[in-house]
Amino acid sequence: MRVEQLTCAIGAELIGINLRDAVHDDALFAAIREALIKHRVLFLRDQDITSTEHAAFARRFGDLEDHPVAPTHEDAPGLVKIYKTPDHPVDRYENCWHTDATWREAPPFGAVLRCVECPPVGGDTMWANMVLAYEKLPEDVKARIADLVASHSIESSFGAAMPRDKRLALKSQFPDAQHPVVRTHPQTAEKILFVNAFTTHFVNYHTRERVRYGQDYNKSGSELLQYLISQACIPEYQVRWRWKKNSVAIWDNRSTQHYAVMDYPPCHRKMDRATIIGDQPY
Repeated sequence: MRVEQLTCAIGAELIGINLRDAVHDDALFAAIREALIKHRVLFLRDQDITSTEHAAFARRFGDLEDHPVAPTHEDAPGLVKIYKTPDHPVDRYENCWHTDATWREAPPFGAVLRCVECPPVGGDTMWANMVLAYEKLPEDVKARIADLVASHSIESSFGAAMPRDKRLALKSQFPDAQHPVVRTHPQTAEKILFVNAFTTHFVNYHTRERVRYGQDYNKSGSELLQYLISQACIPEYQVRWRWKKNSVAIWDNRSTQHYAVMDYPPCHRKMDRATIIGDQPY
């Protein structure tokens, strides 16, 4: 296996391997896992594998989970179908900087995404290194956010376009989750800036030390949150990947954010994703 780093901040391409082999080859899988921790997102070309092999490889990292608003692959339980077609209105849930499913109490460890069909041009995905985003924050901002906890909501994102009864049922199934604004990576102990498009507000910001009057909360708290969320937009923290059929991306969901660019004309963009169950942030 050859590892070619793609940017100074994040991302590497794995060359000379097939993920089918890593299902049974412990040494190969260990090398892939080591590269993932180091580079945060890995890319591979020409992975002509079946849906069953895709799911089997992802399960080497851990158990897989479904998504409440995306269909599960009929031939491979554990794979979620993220399919965009010209026949249906394109939703806009992907084209924002986000970390997958932080509305869960235990957000995913990571994901393995394979391109089944893609536009002839456009439809790239970008990833951002949120360890680097935290490291580069001004020291006074790090001090301000050290003990903050934020709320993450599926109701205000995926649920927003649903009728009221379905939206409330979704929230009942997945109540808003609370996570530290700065989480710790369980393998490397790195500090990670852990707010994204699913984050709605700080739950413990309104204290005497931070707020003079109630009016302060809305202004200073929301401005600080938006500033933190915007850090993923800095190009120096990013890598951008152009999809081709049978290309694969594997990413550490704990230390990254990603953005699916919707710049393509009406056409098919079909992606199969295996999402690996994670643990509760601390």
